[in-house]
Amino acid sequence: MVIIKAEPEPLPIDLARTALIIIDMQRDFLEPGGFGETLGNDVSLLARAVGPCRKVLDAARAAGMLIIHTREGHRPDLTDAPIAKVERGKPSMRIGAPGPMGRILIRGEAGHDIIPELYPVHGEPVIDKPGKGAFYATDLDALLRNFGIQYLLVCGVTTEVCVNTSVREANDRGYRCVVLADCCASYFPEFHEMGLAMIKAQGAIFGWVSSAQHLLEILPAQKMVLTA
Repeated sequence: MVIIKAEPEPLPIDLARTALIIIDMQRDFLEPGGFGETLGNDVSLLARAVGPCRKVLDAARAAGMLIIHTREGHRPDLTDAPIAKVERGKPSMRIGAPGPMGRILIRGEAGHDIIPELYPVHGEPVIDKPGKGAFYATDLDALLRNFGIQYLLVCGVTTEVCVNTSVREANDRGYRCVVLADCCASYFPEFHEMGLAMIKAQGAIFGWVSSAQHLLEILPAQKMVLTA
């Protein structure tokens, strides 16, 4: 066991039972022309999380940690996209519409894929999810239990939506979550702060909040041994 500096208090974690999960660092959310921009957002605000995520990803790979990526998106025929989701709001282009990176938020299109800076390497599972939470309608829980995972280090976008939803889902399934604040971002900085505050409130009611630097301080220099 090692102790990671975190709020509301330091947390002992077993790195051999820990996975890094990177939520939805997709071109459709982080680059111009994608779903995030169709909603009227300034996608450049999410770029602040890329550098810290890359440092954590490199260190986790060097340590031999289980690394999982997620992508939000839908089948090309939209059979897994609820009408209530597709018709919600007033985006300039709706889910499934043709965009500059292919059909908006559709699996297999360029915009649906993960940004090059954080692209998965061979052996890193990618969870394709149709909703905001990483556990809904996916096999993420089964994958984590196959590896004996008990702790999750969480990065990604956006803090108050997909990150927060996934952490709440994980908490209900018995995982201890540590959200790395500088590895997450939102189109609304105030929502980022409030999203983190809700996670760590009331004695870590959903999880703990830490940083990339605090994680790097405790990761081993040699690879851990993970067995499925």
